[in-house]
Parts: sequence; structure tokens; C-alpha cells
Amino acid sequence: MSGRQTSRFRKEPDPRFWRFNRSIEFDWRLAPYDIDQSQAHARGLRGIGVLSEEELTLIVDGLERVRERLTTPGFQFADGDEDVHMAVERLLGEEIGPLAGKLHTGRSRNDQVATDVAMVVQAHGLRAVELLGAVMGRLLAQAEAHRDWPMPGYTHLQRAQPVYLGHHLLAYFWMLARDVLRFQFALDSASVMPLGSGALAGVNWEIDREAVAAELGFDQVSHNSIDGASNRDFVLDYLNAAAIASMHLSRLGSEIVIWSSTEFGFCRLDESFSSGSSIMPQKMNPDSAELLRAKSPRVAAGYATLIGAMHALPLTYGKDMQEDKEPLFDAIDTIELSLEVTDGMLAGVSFDRERLEAASGDEMLAATEVADLLVRHGVPFREAHGIVGGLVREAVERELSLSDLTPAELKRHSEHLDESFYEVLQRSSWLESKRIAGGTGSVPLAAQLEAARGALGAVEARVREAQA
Repeated sequence: MSGRQTSRFRKEPDPRFWRFNRSIEFDWRLAPYDIDQSQAHARGLRGIGVLSEEELTLIVDGLERVRERLTTPGFQFADGDEDVHMAVERLLGEEIGPLAGKLHTGRSRNDQVATDVAMVVQAHGLRAVELLGAVMGRLLAQAEAHRDWPMPGYTHLQRAQPVYLGHHLLAYFWMLARDVLRFQFALDSASVMPLGSGALAGVNWEIDREAVAAELGFDQVSHNSIDGASNRDFVLDYLNAAAIASMHLSRLGSEIVIWSSTEFGFCRLDESFSSGSSIMPQKMNPDSAELLRAKSPRVAAGYATLIGAMHALPLTYGKDMQEDKEPLFDAIDTIELSLEVTDGMLAGVSFDRERLEAASGDEMLAATEVADLLVRHGVPFREAHGIVGGLVREAVERELSLSDLTPAELKRHSEHLDESFYEVLQRSSWLESKRIAGGTGSVPLAAQLEAARGALGAVEARVREAQA
């Protein structure tokens, strides 16, 4: 075991500290980014004469061979590899000899790792946007197919007002549209290249940072070397976006679990996204939707972990910052798989129109419509609210529906209640009265669907442009 990179130390690290300090078990995932960065850095060194053209070719080709070795099935890191950066340098040395030592000229592991992680956030931020677009497309397709299917809307998980299923599904579309913006912000935040910041003060070599940044896909370079070496805001931005997106998926998953229960019977998941019971052969459990609920706090905990590690951390670098990678990688894996599962789950879900319509036909859902009817007759809304509350109480106590109340009984509650009361109780009026922009009525819903198509098209265009 050798964890010392200089001759400053005479003792080998204690095995317990070595295990505690070593990061190769998780930062190996930085390897492809570290190799790309190292090749670009080598070209920067060639540009200022540190490397000859022949040396540059040897290093670049040697790094390609290192890349092949790292991706060979069964490859194992050496016990002495502290982190991926030192492992790549060691492997390069095995390929090209002492020349590999020149590669670290003009950089520190501080700005090296910050650059690698920024590249990870860029790559997976874009992947998240792509996957979000796919789920948005699936939600839009389901909303269009069920644009005129009435269902009960809920508050406090109690039936509240009827809505169209298409309108309800589009609520999740707009949640994910906001998630796209958050991941895009993380992408923009990670588009500033830290390489060249050195350990904290910059480096003594006037490497063309802009050229290196352009090769690696960064939009600009950091303005301040201290900030460049110590910044992990872009990781926090990604984790924030992932945590909120996962929370949105958990809400969708929770509704699918409830809707697919025998008590509700609003929908049924495809068998390929369901599981059975080990003891009850009749069961088909919505495990995919349940796991969407359970994954959310895990991603949120990753955000809390890193913001806790970074809070009150003096500038510039502390080993605390090594704790950025495990929550990031876990969040990447979790949110990407969750989005893929959501896409497949939504593709195969089927809805039961009769059950939805039966549940949305409860006349109690028209209570607000009756209150608005009274307002149109000049009754202040708060007074109308109380009148309708009295109607509902009487109907419940007598085990009647609202339409069972006679005109004379209505008059006891308010002189403004006339035959129009019974017209309001017609189910179609409950939905189509919501003509305001953003409402559930068919006219604003059509406009909403058109807006959703435009929003989805913009997301897809953004992905195509980034991938070009």
C-alpha cells in the first residue's frame, strides 16, 4: 500500500485511515471524464511548449489505452490507488513510462476533480432533461387520449370538485416542465470550467484555458481561482433538481397506488410493471409506483448530505468535499432509473372510464357550483357558502342526494334557490363551467394541450441542439 504522492512522509498511512480516505471505490466513475480532461490538458501543455508534439501523441494515445483497460471486463484497481486520478496516472505510467509524470504539470487534483465532476453534471443534467421530455410526452399522450373523461378531483384525499382526467394528468406535465428548467440551470451552472485554478491560486503556466474549455464543452472558464477550486454549487444545483423531480414522481406514484387499489379501481398497471405476492396468488401489486414514492427521500437526503458537508467550510478545499460524489452518483442512478420506469409505467397504464365517471357523479361535488349560483343571484359568497353547507348537512343527515331536496325544502335555506338549482346539478355543467384559462373545462383544456405540445417541442429541440 502506498498512499503518499511525495517524499514528505516517512510513514505509510494507517490501514484504517487509508480505507477512510480512499475514494477509488466510488470515484472510478469519473474515469472517462478524467481521461477526456487529461487529453485536453495535454494539448494545452503542448500549446505552451511543455510537451513536444511527439510527447503529446504518446500521452494522448496512452490515455486511450488506459481507457480501454478501464473498460475491460474484470479490470481491478490496485490496492495503492487512492483515487481515480492517481489510478489513471499510474496506468498511464505503465503504458508510456516516466513521461506520464509530465501530465500533471499545471494542474492540481483540486481543480482536476472539480472539472471532472462538472463534466458529470453536464452529461447527466442533459440526460435528465432528455428523460423528462420522454415522460412529458407520455403524459401528454395520455392527457390527449383522456381529455374528456370526468373524474373526481381531491383535496385532503376527499372528493372535492370534478375535473377531466386529461387535466389532472397535465398537472404532472407542468411539474416536469419546471424540473427541466431546474436541470437546465444545473447544466448552465456546470458549464464554467475550473481547470486552471490549481490548488487555489491558479498555476504558473499560461495554458490557454479557453481552448481547453471549448474542447471539453464548457461555455466559459472560472473568473476566480479560489472559487474555481472550492465550488460545488453545480452539484447542489443538480441534486436540488433531482430531489424536486423525484418528489414529483413520488406524488404521481402515490396516486397510481391509490387509483389502482380495489377501493378506487380508477386504473390498472400493466403486468410488466407490477409484482405478485409470495403468499397470496390473487395479488397484483403496483410495486413500480410504490418505489417511486420510496426513492424520493433518498435523493433529497443526497442534497442534504452535500449541503451539510459544504456548509461553513473554509475556502478553499477540504477533504470534506470528497463527499460530493456518492450522493451525486446515487442521485443520478436513482432519478434516471425512476424516469425510465415512469415512462414505461405510463405507457401501459389503463384507466376505467366507468369507475371514474361513477366517482365523479357524486352530487356533493356540485356544492361549489350551487354556491356560485347563489352569488349570481346577489348573495355574498360567504353567506352562499353557509347556505350550501346547510343544504349538504340536511341531505347527509337524511341520507338524500341534493337533487332529492324539494323546492319547498330549498326555500327554507334560501329564497334565491329555484329551479336553476336542479340544472346546476347536471354533471356536465360542473366541468364546463370552468372556462377560465387554466381551468378544467374543455375549451381551456384544449388551449392547455396546445401549450403543452409547444413546451414539449422546446424541450426536445433543446436536447437535439445539445447532442448535436
